[in-house]
Amino acid sequence: MQILMRLAKLDTAEDPLERVSEFPVIVEALKCLCNIVFNSAVAQKLSLELNLAAMLCNLLEKCKDQEFVDDIKCFDLRLLFLLSLLHTDIRSQLRQELQGVQVLTWALESSLSVRWMEEYKVAEDRDRPPLSLQETDCAIEALKALFNVTLDSWNVHSETESHQFRYMAAILRHCLLTTGPTEDKTEELHSNAINLLSNVPVSCLDVLISPSSQEETDIKYNGMNMGAIQILLDFMEKRIDKGSSYREGLTPVLSLLTGCCRTHRNIRKFIKAQVLPPLRDVSNRPEVGTTVRNKLVRLMTHVDLGVKQIAAEFLFVLCKERVDSLLKYTGYGNAAGLLAARGLLAGGRGEHWYSDDEDTDTEEYKSAKPKDELIKPMGVRPDGTMAPLEEAVNQYHTNKQDSSDSD
Repeated sequence: MQILMRLAKLDTAEDPLERVSEFPVIVEALKCLCNIVFNSAVAQKLSLELNLAAMLCNLLEKCKDQEFVDDIKCFDLRLLFLLSLLHTDIRSQLRQELQGVQVLTWALESSLSVRWMEEYKVAEDRDRPPLSLQETDCAIEALKALFNVTLDSWNVHSETESHQFRYMAAILRHCLLTTGPTEDKTEELHSNAINLLSNVPVSCLDVLISPSSQEETDIKYNGMNMGAIQILLDFMEKRIDKGSSYREGLTPVLSLLTGCCRTHRNIRKFIKAQVLPPLRDVSNRPEVGTTVRNKLVRLMTHVDLGVKQIAAEFLFVLCKERVDSLLKYTGYGNAAGLLAARGLLAGGRGEHWYSDDEDTDTEEYKSAKPKDELIKPMGVRPDGTMAPLEEAVNQYHTNKQDSSDSD
């Protein structure tokens, strides 16, 4: 392992990027290190003792102003991802001692060729061609490494941390608006961006939307650019339609959207307009159909408990955690599991506060809306027919009394 590190020039004072002719040797050494670290617990332990993560961060720094180093950067990032995945001490070292978040964020920014317009707002070039395969792979490796390093970062303690995560979220917004060389690579890029966004404190996710200028043609809502949110919604529906691997493929984006909707009013209102539009077709059950609402309602009774819970939670938040509104869009049977878990079967609303904007009913819904007695207890008469519970009990007691008198 030490020989490979020397071949890669990671443990010498000499600049490993001085001669282009040495680049293939460095790349092959990094590939070997990736394989060794992945397959050997001893190598993982040695990586910590030899301070390999610090050397890799140093190598990334030296890649900043160099040409023809994309392969080196890509395998450097892959090795950092493996180290941070397999060794928790290296993960902590990257986060606390080596400024790993800043170094890796720069690597992501560089792979996406980010140009800044203002703080937390990246310039969007609509005529820009898709990323190359190499650029996409570099970005994906950076996203994966950042995900490991930023685990458990939901609680921001300082203004510096808040700035760092807002800066990262702005880059991730740009990432969502970027396409790769193929549809599959674009989906992989967006999937890893969503995973990382799940680690960003929800208070910092307001940068996913920004005031929309007159020239922009992206999707707008209340004067805000909602292009990135629309991509998240499209990604969610695509993963639902895929019909498999919901826990790994769907729950991260549903969890992210739920957090955004709970905290940011404009995002919630935009998503509700798309997922829960005013009810007009009230002839079919909520789970029957091909709309996004129908698909999500079907997930509320999924066999996987985690999938079922997050789908129900997402719709509940869109309804501002009001039981009557949730029942309106999903039906009592589909919502019963969530309401029972929350102790809300009798009605009411959840713990979070939401704005008081009205949710008006359509004429179609008003005409089909059930009476106040949504559920009426029933019982069996002595003759075997059904009747309201109170009437059935009275008849039972009357029958019993008559039988007793005749005896």
